[in-house]
Amino acid sequence: MHVARLALRDWRNYEAATLALPPAGLALVGDNGQGKTNVLEALHYLNVFRSARAARDRELVRFGAPAFHVQADVVAAPRGTLRVGVGYEAATQRKKVTLDGVEATRLSDAMGAVPSVLLSPDDVQLVRGAPAERRRYVDVALALVDRRYLQALQRYRHALAQRNAALRALQGRPDDAGLAAAAAFEPTLATAGATLLARRQAWIEAAAPRYGALLAAIGERAPVRLALRRFGGGVGHEGELARLLAETLAAQRVGDARRGTTHAGPHRDDLQLLLDGRDLRSYGSAGQQRSAALALRVLEAGVLREGLGVAPLLLLDDPFAELDATRSARILALLADAGLGQVVLAVPRGEDVPAALGHLATVRVAGGILETVAC
Repeated sequence: MHVARLALRDWRNYEAATLALPPAGLALVGDNGQGKTNVLEALHYLNVFRSARAARDRELVRFGAPAFHVQADVVAAPRGTLRVGVGYEAATQRKKVTLDGVEATRLSDAMGAVPSVLLSPDDVQLVRGAPAERRRYVDVALALVDRRYLQALQRYRHALAQRNAALRALQGRPDDAGLAAAAAFEPTLATAGATLLARRQAWIEAAAPRYGALLAAIGERAPVRLALRRFGGGVGHEGELARLLAETLAAQRVGDARRGTTHAGPHRDDLQLLLDGRDLRSYGSAGQQRSAALALRVLEAGVLREGLGVAPLLLLDDPFAELDATRSARILALLADAGLGQVVLAVPRGEDVPAALGHLATVRVAGGILETVAC
């Protein structure tokens, strides 16, 4: 699979731009603040239809414009070319996704049409940041390859929002009617939440040896492992998890009503990264944290390749800027082992392109203008 053409209109600092991409990919070269990352962000947006930089959709619209539109022609054997488009109108806050010109009924129907993995220096927040960063990492990776997980995640989030609204309506003074209204959403939270818990745990158990091997290959000597820290639900098969989660929600209902929010469930879990048994977030060095974050992205690329049967688009936003040449080469080798697909690299200078990616075509980026450099 590869993207043959990308078209942007009123996206970030691009008024209108079209980019042809060779099957192997290309290198975007230009000073900071010129729009290199915006191209990578647009390509990644077509994966989950959400900004990789946590921006709201209206912040992606070029200043002074009413809407943005991003479109890509995706070539994937044996189905041929698929045109994936997404538009967002700021005034109505409406987002429309199309596949070959036909509007997708739900965004989830189009998720993964342009599978990609984005590596950048900001990835260190996967290790240093709040649990929500790591939960989102797991949720995105699993939702793209497991339809049942995606459906359970959608049901869980919807029921959680409704239960929290019912809890807030009590204003810290629970009564029987209000508690019953909150309780009405607990069966869905329990069944959908059990699916999330079971599949997260199964994935972590399977991925943990691979993750440790990746970090060892990068150069980390201390043993590293993945673990799931749970806030409700216990352990067991999916049916048992649903029962335990239902009991936990019922037991905490009055306390949740006083606080106005749900305090137990998969929405509070954390993916723990443990170095020699200690939390890497608190005890790891800056170099260890950065290597651990990059290893998570390499792991993600492998998950998508195995789950989807195609190598995801690899988007590199100068991710090796703070790493030595040896570690950078090792990470690129690991990505190649996972199945290196089309690569789009963004760097400030031509000499920043790693030797292993020296074959990529070059596109100069300046002030939202893309200019292909002749070989």
